[in-house]
Amino acid sequence: MSLPVRATVTARVEAVTPKGDEGLLVEFLRTYRDSVQLVIDEIWGLSEIPSWTELHSMFYSRLVKYGFRAHHVSEIYKRAREVVESTKKNNGSKPTLKKLTARIHTLDYKIDLDKKTLRVAVLHGKWIELELKWYSYLDKYLDGSWKPGEILLSYRYGRFYVYITFHKDIVPREPEAIMGVDLNFNNITYTIINLNSELVSMGVIPFKGLKKALHYRKLAENLQRRHPRNWRFLKWARRIRARWLNKARNILVDTAHRVSKKLVEIAREYNAVIVFEDLEKIKENSNGGEKLSWEKPLWCYRRIQEYTEYKALLDGIETIYVNPARTFRKPPNGRKLRFINYRFLELGESITTRDVVASWNLALRGLKQMRGFWVKWSPDSPRSEAMKPRAKRGNPEAKKHTQLIIAIHK
Repeated sequence: MSLPVRATVTARVEAVTPKGDEGLLVEFLRTYRDSVQLVIDEIWGLSEIPSWTELHSMFYSRLVKYGFRAHHVSEIYKRAREVVESTKKNNGSKPTLKKLTARIHTLDYKIDLDKKTLRVAVLHGKWIELELKWYSYLDKYLDGSWKPGEILLSYRYGRFYVYITFHKDIVPREPEAIMGVDLNFNNITYTIINLNSELVSMGVIPFKGLKKALHYRKLAENLQRRHPRNWRFLKWARRIRARWLNKARNILVDTAHRVSKKLVEIAREYNAVIVFEDLEKIKENSNGGEKLSWEKPLWCYRRIQEYTEYKALLDGIETIYVNPARTFRKPPNGRKLRFINYRFLELGESITTRDVVASWNLALRGLKQMRGFWVKWSPDSPRSEAMKPRAKRGNPEAKKHTQLIIAIHK
């Protein structure tokens, strides 16, 4: 039986304070930030980052004098240590904190999810009650299965925001199939095999998000090219450029959400483990030319993988990553493979695409990684006709077209 896995989600909610309490909350956030900066400044020059016990002996008595509670001080240590460790790991210079943000321990706040209010402990034992501007899509975290954890309180542009973390334990499903997923610029191709390495189904999820995002990015870069020296000083140029780039970003985010949701729906239908390509070093390893290197920064493959992995986790579906090297060059069924052009190829007596072969090999490698030994396609597969990608789900015209082809062959 699989062990439970903890899933965590963060909900951002705007908060409103009673009149007269804004100053107290801002003062708390400013003191919190300055205290974190104090700890960073004093431990930055040390050869080794102090442990929590050492930090406690160095700073506790000093920070308590500012009016912090014990758990406030503990979170200040934790935050300062994280900042120093991450900055030194990236060979950066000593960080300077500017944002007014505080991490609040579970014992330093009280939340009423029925009344949508939040009471936060601030300096010198005082408490401030905030009214949360709740959103209906967050009601799914109020069914009792999700438990609130620590929160993050932030102040920006005259508004307070609360980031509430919810968590719950999820028991992974016992998989019945493996789904290899090949990410491309304009579609996602997936192949599903069972635990005996027999072919079950294939499909394609098309999308146009990257093409639209590239269009808006080209508009923004053409604007900069027309005004190379003074576009930064032209208010209208900055406004138009920002609008186009924001549209490109929103399109990519929406595309990633839609595609990841579709992938999880298919994996749930077949109770399949999702297998992704490990694309950590794609920029360094690829030689696709100038055009491809220009498109890569907008290709949201990592975002699609992250969104899919998280949505799958909520359904108890496992996600694994495998090495994608030569997945489109190796025949997954042991038959002869011959390329027709850059996209299509012959696999035995069938004509298919390189994306199908790649996703098929990814599924086989995922099964190998799960079992720990080599597997291969079974020639007795009852679904050999699945070599051709199935009709696009949710498209009645595509399904009608498929039925027409079957009728003609009969």
